[in-house]
Amino acid sequence: MNLSLATFVLSITTTSAFVIPNNNALFATSKLNIASSEETATAPPERIAPDAGYEPEWENRPGLPNEEFLQSDTDKPDLSGMWECPLTRWDSDDIDIVAAQKEAANTLQCPLEIRASDEDAKIGSDYFKQNKEHIREELLKHGAVWFRGFDLMKSVKGHREMYESLGLDPCLDPLHSSGLRKFTSERDALYEEVNKPSLRGHYIGLHCESTAKRTAAYAAFVCFQKATEGGGRFLVADGAAILAEMDTEVLQRLYERQIRISVSNLDIPPSFPTFVKTGIKDLVAAAVAPKFDMDLEMLYESDGKPGRLQAVETAERPINRHPVTGLPVWFNNAHNHARKLRDRRPCGVPEVGMTEVFYADTMDTLSLEDCQEIKRASEKHITALAMEPGDVLLVDNYRALHGRDVFEGDRFHAVSWFTWDQNDLWRGDERRIIEKNGLNQAMNSFMDFLPKDFESKQS
Repeated sequence: MNLSLATFVLSITTTSAFVIPNNNALFATSKLNIASSEETATAPPERIAPDAGYEPEWENRPGLPNEEFLQSDTDKPDLSGMWECPLTRWDSDDIDIVAAQKEAANTLQCPLEIRASDEDAKIGSDYFKQNKEHIREELLKHGAVWFRGFDLMKSVKGHREMYESLGLDPCLDPLHSSGLRKFTSERDALYEEVNKPSLRGHYIGLHCESTAKRTAAYAAFVCFQKATEGGGRFLVADGAAILAEMDTEVLQRLYERQIRISVSNLDIPPSFPTFVKTGIKDLVAAAVAPKFDMDLEMLYESDGKPGRLQAVETAERPINRHPVTGLPVWFNNAHNHARKLRDRRPCGVPEVGMTEVFYADTMDTLSLEDCQEIKRASEKHITALAMEPGDVLLVDNYRALHGRDVFEGDRFHAVSWFTWDQNDLWRGDERRIIEKNGLNQAMNSFMDFLPKDFESKQS
């Protein structure tokens, strides 16, 4: 997700506004029927929660009290100086779409579910040490592995024991340099997932934890506390399965034209003179964008809204070959970032945080029809996990996409990101250079201060 730049800009400007909605469709379960292209700003489309291909049942397993699951093992080394998130491995040129879809169709189910037996749960971290090679092989085959029923990972220290037993090497979040990624336990390389009360009503669409510049190799998402009043399923989908599913004509068009993603809106009064708007653009480019380790271009009115300044990533192809297996996969964040999809599902970010996806060759926004096909193909392959305390989803970040459904009450999930532990060249030699940035706490406090629900004006 790219809420970070939007939040930073929102904190230094008062030119964007939002209103609190009458949000009555957060837990709707019927299938989203995307309305016709005749919809206008005066008749916004209905917001309906998206479907999933499979929803496992909840088991209501107990967790630990907050004061217990947050405890770190102080006898272990402090990992605050972890590796930088590695550079994105792009291999997206000269892909034959038809052949790629055929290859992607011959893949195994994602995720693979591994349920702990009584003996597995009893031996704790030894289970992961004894099965390290097998688990790593299965991750490469399936794209994600869901560990269920393990008591070990019900706490921060147990989660660290698990990933260290698997030989995984932690790294920073791709957007850590923004100062906006909040740690659950910095010394254990564990970030808090999106649990903020201000965003509980926001549906997070499928995405890779990736920018055009940096991508973590793997991730381990852990549940310490499921949502206390319902919802909050963790979403995962196989990028290969989505690629195989998608209409070939749409896929070919997106591949040839490429895409660009806008990660933030800043609405400047259209009446401002050109020199003032240019000054604002230069200020944002010079003072804000460098905080984000992304290649961004500041553009006015790309989506047709007068006065709107958008921060837009460089062009990328929506398909990439997996760095290790060479398997072609759907590798982009369009399902999460396309405005025509966000405007039709529960959304909990203000206008400044609304994103958009463009055809790179013309900078036109993706058509409703192409967005509809992205939605159909993606959501058919979503598994909406019923993650409970101690459950971990281990993800190959170049293969599987993830997201999160809306929820009520309190929820505590966390995530660790990992670099290439078996390839020093891909890992690089950069380590963390921002030490305990105070901006992190300030910006996350600001997000918690925002109202819980938002309604954006339709594009």
